[in-house]
Amino acid sequence: MAADQHVVAVDVGGTSIKAALVDRDLRAVETLREPTRRVGEVADVGQIAELVNRLGAGHDVVGAGVAVPGVVDDELGLVRTAVNLGWHDVPLRAELESATSVPLLVRHDVRTGGLAEFTVGAGKGAADAMFLPVGTGIAAAVQVDGAMLGASGYAGEIGHLIVDPGGAVCGCGARGCLETLAAAPAFARRYAERTGRTITDAAGVAGLLATDPDARAVWRDAVDALATALQAAVTLFGPSVIVIGGGVAEAGEALIAPLREELLNRLQFQRRPDVVRAALGQDAGRVGAALLGWQAADKP
Repeated sequence: MAADQHVVAVDVGGTSIKAALVDRDLRAVETLREPTRRVGEVADVGQIAELVNRLGAGHDVVGAGVAVPGVVDDELGLVRTAVNLGWHDVPLRAELESATSVPLLVRHDVRTGGLAEFTVGAGKGAADAMFLPVGTGIAAAVQVDGAMLGASGYAGEIGHLIVDPGGAVCGCGARGCLETLAAAPAFARRYAERTGRTITDAAGVAGLLATDPDARAVWRDAVDALATALQAAVTLFGPSVIVIGGGVAEAGEALIAPLREELLNRLQFQRRPDVVRAALGQDAGRVGAALLGWQAADKP
């Protein structure tokens, strides 16, 4: 491939869409960010095509990668459902390739971030790895023997493992899912329930850990819940490294250190993985989508 060739990387979210023109070294040459455009309650697929075409104007664009939330069949490029976008059974890859004439791959946003972390980030070189971003929701990207698990879009929903059967009702309708204890909104909610005091977010709880026993209790419950889910994941998939990302991981070792200790204390015969903080942060989606773009370009 010529040195002046590029791909377009697109990270689609419910409130905004980020796109970048990216070179072979995964450097962003140009970036765009726009509020997600909607037709009624449905996000407009045409906006993604417009961004690809706008960034590609005047450049030799040979591929594109698109990261999308929801239940995404990576092989088909089909978004089975994306609640925040109002999409159901949208053949996204086919529609975008038709509108852009660019070879294109579509992947779930967490598996896209996992691809980045496993290729050039904190999990680089590991054939067996897990990427766990802890944010508004919790999902996982799992790589076994060098292959990402997809299951037609249904793999990786670790946030809905039940870790507290008598616990709070989750948004999915089940009771006691991991997300009810450890997703970012749970920290502020559970702190308010304990104390009657309002706090903004998980970072606010983290800031009180040195002085507030209630903050420490909420944090400990989240760490225990994450360790319970990860013990199951390690037993099932045997990762050698677990990469923790997402907004809650911005707390750094305040989260990673107790989680690492608790998980390793629970393991018996299982593989004992490294538990590390993600290296790419907010860039994981862009880098992963760029890697997808180059994969699309390199396809026979």
